[in-house]
Amino acid sequence: MIYYLLYPLAENDSLSFLNVLRYVPFRVLSATMTAMLLTFGLYPWFIRTLQSKQIGQVVRDDGPESHFSKAGTPTMGGSLILLALIGATVLWADPRNTMVWLVTVVTALYGAIGYTDDALKIKRKSSGGLSTRGKLALQFPIAIGVCVYLWYGDSGLPSDWIALRERLAVPFVAFEKHPMELSPWLYVIFGAIVIVGTSNAVNLTDGLDGLAIGPVMINAGTYMVLSYLAGLTLFGFDMARYLDIPSIGSASELSVLCGALIGAGVGFLWYNTYPAQVFMGDVGALALGGTLGTIALLTKNELLSVLLGGIFVIEAVSVIGQVIAFKFFGRRIFLMAPIHHHFEKKGWAEPKVIVRFWIISIMLAIASLATLKLR
Repeated sequence: MIYYLLYPLAENDSLSFLNVLRYVPFRVLSATMTAMLLTFGLYPWFIRTLQSKQIGQVVRDDGPESHFSKAGTPTMGGSLILLALIGATVLWADPRNTMVWLVTVVTALYGAIGYTDDALKIKRKSSGGLSTRGKLALQFPIAIGVCVYLWYGDSGLPSDWIALRERLAVPFVAFEKHPMELSPWLYVIFGAIVIVGTSNAVNLTDGLDGLAIGPVMINAGTYMVLSYLAGLTLFGFDMARYLDIPSIGSASELSVLCGALIGAGVGFLWYNTYPAQVFMGDVGALALGGTLGTIALLTKNELLSVLLGGIFVIEAVSVIGQVIAFKFFGRRIFLMAPIHHHFEKKGWAEPKVIVRFWIISIMLAIASLATLKLR
């Protein structure tokens, strides 16, 4: 909004300094700082408000004993992350960019689903909120709607994205030389699975203090680089074509949103780090997962997201594998799923699990960025 309102004034000689708004890196930094200041400034008040309304965490009875002391810790803290994320994005991103609005809509709607889930848990004083089928029944229509628009919609979508929408970028494979294409119906199904899968995988990861927000920020930082490069042109030189990645001019605006996500995440982590003063809740986890999944689609990094979000994938696979093994064979693969609880059961201290998962996420991000040149 600031870009839309103030940048045209740069034509006035006395206000020529506003020309800096045209540069995406400046607005990325501005969005990051705005979201960070909002969360740092508002969380103390927000935590007190949650405490006064007795909006506290409900702990699983079958979970690690060390978690029992966390019962009653303020939860639904992710709602302030979303406020800072969306607020900073609206302020600093170009409001004419359809891609930014698509991600923002998914973030808000998945946040509403998470809010409903959290509210039911608090009302019932139980760790069970919406059923798995109930969540999926709400998530998939939103994801399918976005994917249908991306495939069939022409109004508002950039022409360079439309030209590439049937193609997938395969990690470590040259995009132009070895194209991989999907039919419309297969793309819609695949794209919806990416969004919904990422959303629920992040939600499953959110089980220890700071465990989920760390990889979320690392993923956002990587997407910030990838989206900026996808739309970067220097002195008439197309960086995306040089790197042989999808060239999508409008995608660079998504880096502003990624910056806002990092800023909001840093502010939240200050209060969520071990021992946590506030938890994210499903309102944050489902929404942020949906955000990352949608960005992966819009930047044509659907397949790369499996590598980049490897921590989320491992957490989700551990749960799926545990359920299948117990249901069909009567055995458990892990002492407890998701897998971070398995390591707790083995005697690892919670901070050790968290930091080591962060380190793995950083390594995966480096590997993901390496695909820019290793082709």
